[in-house]
Amino acid sequence: MAQSDITIRAVRQSDETEWRALWKDYLAFYDSEVPDDVYVTTFARLLGDDPQDFSAFVAEMDGRLVGLVHFLFHRHCWRIENVCYLQDLFADPSVRGMGIGRKLIEAVYAAADAGGAPAVYWLTQDDNYTAQQLYDRVAKKTNFIKYQRPA
Repeated sequence: MAQSDITIRAVRQSDETEWRALWKDYLAFYDSEVPDDVYVTTFARLLGDDPQDFSAFVAEMDGRLVGLVHFLFHRHCWRIENVCYLQDLFADPSVRGMGIGRKLIEAVYAAADAGGAPAVYWLTQDDNYTAQQLYDRVAKKTNFIKYQRPA
């Protein structure tokens, strides 16, 4: 199937069931799961109009969702403009290698440009080599290491 058969668009209310299935698979990839109320709250926030909430694009192919990306604009102490954090990026394994991840990242880049955010950044696990092959083509790898408060 050609890349032109892939549509990237904002998530809609009618996408909830398919979005949930994709996000569940994404979380499973990272050996994580969340309670049902987190799915409900997160989806409501994705559709909300609060500028502090996350936004989402989905990839649609043949009438079904095959990918998602969640992103957030936030203030940054080193810039006057907001920056954009890309939190979750996922393509269904059955359609990997078709450019869906790249198209979703490019959609976030376009949203950042439209919103006046000069920087887009994200994190990935150091052993996620497949994703890093894409990221190395569309972004610059930095030397920052993430630290997190223990649970």
